[in-house]
Amino acid sequence: MKKVAFYTLGCKLNFSETSTLARLMEQHGYERVEFNQQPDIFIINTCSVTDNADKKCRKIVREAQKINPDGYVAILGCYAQLKPKEISEIPGVDAVLGASEKFRLHELMPTFIKVPAGQPAQVFNSPIEDAIEYHASYSLNDRTRTFLKVQDGCDYPCAYCTIPLARGKSRSDTVANVVKAAQEIAERGVKEIVLTGVNIGDFGLVDGTGLATQRQSTFLELIQALDEVEGIERFRISSIEPNLLTDEIIAFVAQSKRFVPHFHVPLQSGSNRVLGLMRRRYKRELYADRVQKIKELMPHACIGVDVIVGHPGETDELFKETYQFLNELPVSYLHVFTYSERPNTTALTIKPVVPAHVRAERSKMLHILSDKKRRAFYDSQVGRSATVLFEEDVEDGRMQGFTENYVRVVAQYDPLLINETMPVRLTAINAAGLMEVREVEPELEHQ
Repeated sequence: MKKVAFYTLGCKLNFSETSTLARLMEQHGYERVEFNQQPDIFIINTCSVTDNADKKCRKIVREAQKINPDGYVAILGCYAQLKPKEISEIPGVDAVLGASEKFRLHELMPTFIKVPAGQPAQVFNSPIEDAIEYHASYSLNDRTRTFLKVQDGCDYPCAYCTIPLARGKSRSDTVANVVKAAQEIAERGVKEIVLTGVNIGDFGLVDGTGLATQRQSTFLELIQALDEVEGIERFRISSIEPNLLTDEIIAFVAQSKRFVPHFHVPLQSGSNRVLGLMRRRYKRELYADRVQKIKELMPHACIGVDVIVGHPGETDELFKETYQFLNELPVSYLHVFTYSERPNTTALTIKPVVPAHVRAERSKMLHILSDKKRRAFYDSQVGRSATVLFEEDVEDGRMQGFTENYVRVVAQYDPLLINETMPVRLTAINAAGLMEVREVEPELEHQ
C-alpha cells in the first residue's frame, strides 16, 4: 500500500477539498500518513492569493525532498492552475494538476512518473473555462468543526484578484446535496459546520458554464434548510460579500436555531474611490448599513472584516478614509492583507503604485487597530453567559474553545468537555488576550 501525505496552503475551502481528496485516495487503496512520516507521495494543495503563498509552495517542496528524496511530489490548487509551467520547473516537482484535474487525482495517479532530475514535471492542466463541474467537499480533520464547501468559483472581476482565473465561474451544489452532506457530518459526531466557498452569497448557480439564465435556489433558502438539520449544534457563515448579505439573511440568523451571530464581511477599502478602482460592487455606505443592521438585531454579534492595504491608487488621504471608517465602525476584528501584484489582473494598470514600505506601514497601523477592536469586543462580553464548544488541543493543562459569537476562551482541561458545548460565564481577559470562564448551571446560562 502506497503512503500519501497532504499539505494545505490557503483558505478553508482548500482544507475542505484536501480532506475530501484524502478520503478518495484512501478509498482507492492508499494509506494516508503525516507529512513527516516518510510518505511515498506528497500532495501539496496550493493558494495563490498573495505572492507569499507561491513562496510557501516552493518551501514545502524542499521540505518534502528532505523527508523522502525519492518521494513523488504533486502540486494542485490555485497556484497550479495559474502557473503550471512555472511550477513544473521547480526542482523536485513531478506533477502539476489544474482546477479540472485535481478531483481526478486518484484516476491520474497510476499514470504519474517520477521525473528525472533537471526535467520538467508532468502537467495536467486544462483551460479554466473547462472547470465547470461542481465537486462537493468537506473536511473531517477536526471533530469539533468541519468546513463544508457549498459553492465554488466567482463571477466578480475584482481588479486585484486571480481567483476567477484559478477556480472558474461561480457554481454551487444543490440545497438537497448540501443538506445530505450536513446530515452525514452530524452522524460523525461533529458539532459545528462552517459554510465555505469562494463567493457563498452567490449560491444557487448549478451550471458552471456561466450560461445559466436563472439560479435554482438562493443562499437564504440554503441556510433555512440547514437550520433544520438535527445533530449539528452550530452553523457558521465563513465569509459573505456585503452586497449579497441581505436584510432577510441577517434577520434569519438573528432568530435561527443553529446559525451563530458571527459574520465575516469583506470590505477591502473604506474609501469609495478605492472601492471603484478595485471594481467592488458596493460603496462604503452600504457596508456601514450592513454592520448597523447586524448590530441592531444582534447587539453581541461578532463582525470580522477583510481589508487590503496598498492597492494601486490608494493615496495617503484615501488610506486615512479607510482607517477612520474602520475606527468608527462597531466591528470586532480585521483580517489585513497587504496588496501584492498578481499577473493578469487589471490592478497592474492602475497608478500610482504604492511603495512596499508604505504598504507595510499601513498594514501595521491596521493590525494595531484590529487588536484594539478585538480587545474592545472582548471587554464588552465580560460578565455575559455563553456556550463554548471546546476543542481537543491542550496546552499546559488548559483547553480552548469558541463561544457562539467567536470569543476564544480558555478553561482548565477536562477530557469530558472535548467536542461538547458547555454553558459558561465570561469572567475576565487574561494576559494572553483570551477570555477566562467559569462553568454555570444550564438553567442559569441566560441570566
